[in-house]
Amino acid sequence: MGRKPFWTGIFPAVTTQFSKEGALDLAATQKEVDALLKAGVHGLIMLGTCGENCSLLPEEKRQVLAATKEVVKGRVPIVSGVSEYTTALGCQYAKDAEKIGIDGLMVLPGMVYKADAREAVAHFRTVARSTGLPIMIYNNPLVYGVDVKPEGFVDLAAEQNIVAIKESSDDPRRITDLHNTVGERYTLFCGVDDLLLESVALGIDGWVSGLTDVFPEESIALWNTALAGRFDEARAIYRWFTPTLHLDTHMKLVQYIKLGQQVVGLGTEWVRAPRLPLEGEERQRILGLYETAVANRPQLKQAAA
Repeated sequence: MGRKPFWTGIFPAVTTQFSKEGALDLAATQKEVDALLKAGVHGLIMLGTCGENCSLLPEEKRQVLAATKEVVKGRVPIVSGVSEYTTALGCQYAKDAEKIGIDGLMVLPGMVYKADAREAVAHFRTVARSTGLPIMIYNNPLVYGVDVKPEGFVDLAAEQNIVAIKESSDDPRRITDLHNTVGERYTLFCGVDDLLLESVALGIDGWVSGLTDVFPEESIALWNTALAGRFDEARAIYRWFTPTLHLDTHMKLVQYIKLGQQVVGLGTEWVRAPRLPLEGEERQRILGLYETAVANRPQLKQAAA
């Protein structure tokens, strides 16, 4: 009998809202968080890739966490990305997040430097030992160039507060390999939006999702129907959803997701440089995907039950 997952369900990777001029907009971020909670998400990932972690000043990151806690009021777990350049900075951020009073951390490899497996495990272990908060390890070798394979999670199993894995290798075979290698030691999250249905079939506990920022109700309906084994319903939602879910795997996922939020009234498209708002043919193409999705939104009364 496996242990009960620490976190389960849909945890959107929440965007950080800015003004057109690039100023941090805490009120708009709180409004976005409240809308996601009302839609029924099960937790929040703040300051991940979608949250433009590395584009915020250190004090701004702390402000976002405090503002999120203020609006959540304990309704769901708040998890913060830890996306720092060095292990020491990661440890300091973990300590500060714990003082603010959030519920957990999603720890990324050290930024810029491409660590090997031994160095990556040492980084995660050291950050974990700096805090009492539960930790999700974010494994995304395609984006960050650092890959912790199932054997690496055997090494990390001794750290009791490392409780979850966000699996974003883009290889669904990893889910089965993790089950075979580490059993039920960790809670497993799908971290690739357009592999969600496949991942549910292979056995996961949660979904860290970017496009939930744009279509929260449909994301919840997809999760509920898939988890219940109602695959005819789940496939219908998934096929409608997949053209926009593909946007989560693109280098410009932040711009794409924020533009979608603007289309549906859940945020704005403004980002911080070096990211720039979309323009020209690219903007029209992404707008077209969202407009088609909105025009064909599935009926969810029974699907979400």
